[in-house]
Amino acid sequence: MNAVAGTSAVITPAEVFRRSLDAFLAKDMRAWADLCAEDVLVEFPFSPAGLPSRLEGREAIFEYLRYYPDIIDIHEIGAVTVYATDKPDTVVAEWSVKGHVIPNDNAYDMAYATFVTVRDGQIVNYREYWNPLAFGQALEGVSFG
Repeated sequence: MNAVAGTSAVITPAEVFRRSLDAFLAKDMRAWADLCAEDVLVEFPFSPAGLPSRLEGREAIFEYLRYYPDIIDIHEIGAVTVYATDKPDTVVAEWSVKGHVIPNDNAYDMAYATFVTVRDGQIVNYREYWNPLAFGQALEGVSFG
C-alpha cells in the first residue's frame, strides 16, 4: 500500500476502488487509467464477442476506455458495497450504474461485480463481471471499441 506524500495515511484497496468510481463518473478515463500500475491486468470474463476479455498494461486500458464517455453517458453510480477479503490487497465490490447509450438513446442500467487487487496504491489486477446480454441490448446497433 502507498502512503500519501506528506502524511502517514495509507491508501487502502477500497479507497483506490472508490477513486476509480469517481473518475468513471467524472468521465475522466485518463484519471481511471492512472490509478493502474503500468503492468495492470484488466479482465472482463463475460465480454461479448468482438470486445477484448483481457487487457494488459495501463495504456491498453486507457485506449479501450478513452471513447467510453462518447458512447455511454453514466448519470449515476448506484449502491456500492465493497467487501474485504482474506487477502489484504484485494477487495470485491458490487455496484451499479444508470445512464444511456448516446448514439441510440437506449437506457444503460448495469450491475457489476468487480475484484480489485492493489499494490503500492495502484490497481494491478481488475476483474469485472457484468451481463453481456444486457450490454448487447443497450448497445444495439452501436459499435464499442
